Amino acid sequence: MSRRLVVTGQTADGTSVIVSDTQVEPIRPALLPGAEFHRLWGSDSPPQLPTDGTPPSQPGYFPPPGGYRFAFFTLGPESVTLPADLDFNAALTELATKLPGLPDVMEPDRPGMHTTDTVDLDLVVSGEIWLELDDGEEVRVGAG
Repeated sequence: MSRRLVVTGQTADGTSVIVSDTQVEPIRPALLPGAEFHRLWGSDSPPQLPTDGTPPSQPGYFPPPGGYRFAFFTLGPESVTLPADLDFNAALTELATKLPGLPDVMEPDRPGMHTTDTVDLDLVVSGEIWLELDDGEEVRVGAG
C-alpha cells in the first residue's frame, strides 16, 4: 500500500506553500516477506529553514550523527516465512540496494535483531509486535 507524502516549502517572500503531494510506494524486500518499508523523509544533516521543500540527501537507511529519518514500515505476520527456493545472496543484494545500510546492522544468527547508533521512535498502528532486547526480556507492544 502506498503512503501519502505532502511536502511544504516557502516562497522567497516567506509564504508557506505545498510543493508536492505524492504517493510513496513501498519497498518489499524478498528477504523480509510480508514487510513493507516507506522511506518518507530525512536528511543527513539538521534541517535548515527556510526551505523550498526539495528532498534532502538521505542515501543510507539509517542517518549519520546529526541526521534524521522518518519512515513507515509494516511487518508481516509471524506465519510468513522465506520461500524454500529463495536465492539468499540475490535477496541480500536486493536488500542492500533498496535499503542501504540495513543489512550491515542485522544479526544473521538472530533474525530481526539489529543494533544501530540511532534513537528509534516506534508507534504500533494496528496489530502487535514483541520487542525483544539483548538480555532476553520481551515486551508485547500493541496498537497505540
